[in-house]
Formats: sequence, C-alpha cells, structure tokens
Amino acid sequence: MKLKENYKWSLVVPTSMGIRLTPVAQGQPIHKSDQLFMQATSAETNVASVSAYLGLPVKVLTTFVKGSPIAQFIKDNLRSRHLNYEGKEVEQGGPWGFRHQINIADSGFGSRGPRVWNDRSGEVGRTLNIKDFDLDRLFNREGVQILHLSGLIGALSPDIGRFCLELARVAKKYGTRISFDLNYRASFWEGREQELSEIFREITSVSDILIGNEEDFQLCLGIEGPKVGNKDIAATIENFKGMILNIKKAFPNISIFANTLREVVNANEHLWGAVLLADEEWQVIEPRSIAVLDRIGGGDGFVGGLLYGILKGWEPEKWAQFAWATGALATTFITDYGQPTDEEQVWSIWKGNARVVR
Repeated sequence: MKLKENYKWSLVVPTSMGIRLTPVAQGQPIHKSDQLFMQATSAETNVASVSAYLGLPVKVLTTFVKGSPIAQFIKDNLRSRHLNYEGKEVEQGGPWGFRHQINIADSGFGSRGPRVWNDRSGEVGRTLNIKDFDLDRLFNREGVQILHLSGLIGALSPDIGRFCLELARVAKKYGTRISFDLNYRASFWEGREQELSEIFREITSVSDILIGNEEDFQLCLGIEGPKVGNKDIAATIENFKGMILNIKKAFPNISIFANTLREVVNANEHLWGAVLLADEEWQVIEPRSIAVLDRIGGGDGFVGGLLYGILKGWEPEKWAQFAWATGALATTFITDYGQPTDEEQVWSIWKGNARVVR
C-alpha cells in the first residue's frame, strides 16, 4: 500500500473532554474556596495545544453531551485554542445520564501539595466508538502525521482501551506515526492492573514514540527501572537510560523514547529535566529549577513540545530542549495547558531569559 505523502493534519488526538474547577484565589485549597474558576480540560488537548497555538493544524476526536451548556463551553474553548474537533452528540438520557467529567483540583502552595479529585461517573467519553469516525477519510484521504494517545483515555474502560488500539492500527496502516504517553494514574488502575497492563502493552507494541516517567514505565509496562519516588533524580540518570534500553528490547518497533524527570522541592519549585533516546542518540537535560504556579499539565506541555519539534523536522537535541521549555511554560499558567505566543517565547524559557520584551 502506498503511504500518504501529503497531510492535512499535523496531529490528531482522541480525548474525553471535561471541566476542571480550581479556586479563584490562586493557591488556596478547594475545601476553603467559595469561588471557583472553570476551564475546559483533557490531557490530550493539553498536548495538542502547543502545536495548535504555534500554527500547526490539529484535530480532536471526542464526544459531546447533546444540548449540554458544558459541551458548548468546551466547544467554544477548543475553537479559542485553534483546535478543530469532531465528535458524536450523545443524548444525556436524563439527569442521571451522561455528562462531561469534572476534575476538582487546587494548585497547592509551598509545603502544601496540590490535591485532585476526579468526578467521572457517567462520563460521556466512555461512549467513544471507532464506528463514529470516518477513519479512511481522516487517515487516508486527508492524512495525519502523528496520532497521539494518552494512558488517561486508554484507562477509561476496556472498550475505550480497545478503541485507542484500533485507532492506532488504522493510523499505522496509512503511515501515521503513533505517540503514546503512558500517563499512569493509580486511581484508574486500582483493581484493574492485569486488564490495563495487557491493553497498554498492546498499544505500546504499535507505537513509534513512547513517553513517560519512572513510575509510568514500571507500573504500566512492568519494566524494571529506578525506584519510584527517588529524590536524587540527577544521580540516577544512568538507571533511567538502562530502563529505556530494557523497554527498547521489549518493544523494538519504538524509535523515540522520552522520560521526564521531576523532583518536587515544594509546590512552587520543581527540578525539571528529561532523558530522550531517538534511534541510538541520547539527549539528557539534567534537572533545573523552575518556578511553578500550577503543576498540572506540565508533563502534557513537555509532550506537546516534543511532538511539535518532531513535526517541524528539527534535530533530536532541539526536540528535548523545546519540550523541556514547553513543559516549564505550562506550569506558569492557571490553565492546564500552556499557551505559547511564538517559538521565541519558548526558546527564551530554555535559555533562562525572563527579561521583559518591549
């Protein structure tokens, strides 16, 4: 089969959209807040926003509750982020029917860490079905350079895990590269370890780009690596490299591996680094201090910058640097996603240049 040469879409992400509620008084805990800020959110659109804000064509595959004001809020938000979308409109089915998931989370402050409460009962994203999308049009007639999947949507249910796998298989058939961010969440995996491990290993087996951290790789794929929660990340980089090489042996189809490194000094200061393997070439960014307004979305920002660098055809050294900087950028926003003005702004973060631009 002749593979697609021209692409309408740089990046496509399937996702389950929802809202996040955070205190208007930045840094305050939820239980002491009577005014909340509402934003549209999902891990996958956090990633996609980097490329969309920087001018690349991006499409979101999702599903909406028909007639819901929250669905309208989400659609308006996606348009404001330059994100194209398509998705089935699902009848609510009454007050106890479907809804968009709610993520209730504060940012923490200083020695008090952030707290996240997921309220996902009746989540409409669990109705995602491969039959609701014209995949031949999307991947063959239009063309997609990269399909990005996240472990957060992959873990929603066995059906959604299979949806992600089927989507990846169709994409690969037409020459689209597959990116998979493992994104382990203990609350999603509890009591489902064997089921999800099998699904995640299958998705990994068809992926070209694999992203995670020491916890993701070990707990999702069972690959031995550095001790989870090790505080001295910089001193264990060689162990991270060994873990990635172990994954490469288990999944030889993958050509790009990215491993974020994070040490939490306090809620507002992190040491942020990365390890990247592209083919046989290592890129290492030893952890550097970054100021954190809200940590949620930092990892997604890293992935967004990595995929943007790959899509732009840069050298792997620039992928890692740009990804580090877009991850750091995301932690300076009250939204879960970074909103880069241009590439120059991102490169200034990498260079440590926070001087005023007039």
